[in-house]
Amino acid sequence: MIAPNHAQELGDFLKARRAQLKPQEVGLASGESPRKVAGLRREEVARLAAISVDYLTRLEQGRVRASVSVLVSLASALRLDADQQTYLYELVGKTPTRPRRRPVQKLRPPMRRLLDQLTETPAIVFGRHFDILAWNALAAALYIDFARIPAHHRNYVRLLFTDPTFRALHSEWEHDASSVVGALRMEGAQDPEDPELAVLVGELAVQDGGFRTRWAAHQVSRKAHGTKHYRHPIVGELILDCDTWNDPDGNGQRLMVLTAEPGTRSYEGLRILASWVAQAPAAPQLTEGASEDRADGFVS
Repeated sequence: MIAPNHAQELGDFLKARRAQLKPQEVGLASGESPRKVAGLRREEVARLAAISVDYLTRLEQGRVRASVSVLVSLASALRLDADQQTYLYELVGKTPTRPRRRPVQKLRPPMRRLLDQLTETPAIVFGRHFDILAWNALAAALYIDFARIPAHHRNYVRLLFTDPTFRALHSEWEHDASSVVGALRMEGAQDPEDPELAVLVGELAVQDGGFRTRWAAHQVSRKAHGTKHYRHPIVGELILDCDTWNDPDGNGQRLMVLTAEPGTRSYEGLRILASWVAQAPAAPQLTEGASEDRADGFVS
């Protein structure tokens, strides 16, 4: 519980900050009818932070202790500056900390060779929180030119919700989005206080209403194989089997491979993409900016 002398102050601070924000400032429609209260409603803040209204009510009343992930989500939802964030953390008995430094994850040479040798099969190596650590040329041809995306944004979940091209590729986007959020929440259960995950969830909760809804639903998923449906601008519809394997040396890296049954239209589509890639100039493969991952694989 929060210290009694801080409980009321915390509630007053959250309510005051809500009153200071206009709906337009956080991407919400103001509506035509006048508002009964200034600023954001409690329901709106809860939705932006991907938490329940009841939880926010109890938090404002000092009856529940917030986790780091909730604090980060609230800070993003309420647009708190650095000083306000520090104040929020101190009120609940925590202090903002820098993300824990983990060893920079580097691909083992055999994994890099395997990616390069899979010339007719799209393949991606995932790291923590579905950061995209490495990929082969056919994966870039299928999805997007990952090399042009800043390393700190090169994340499968982020791209699925915020990149229009990446999103449009998934012809069953609703299913894929729910599956990957469920897998991310399953991963988060291993370390609920992980500040890196908190930042990712907080940013996506503010940026995308679909992510907020799915994260707040608390659905979980852990699948290492399945089927993906794509609508590619060059080769059209693709239905691919998707399998994910953990690196056998236990470093937490996961290899996702997409294949098609020989003789099918999807198989021919991959062959066309592979032929197109073979004629294109080689693109650099970057693996920077990701930290060690401990989660199991997923298939959306």
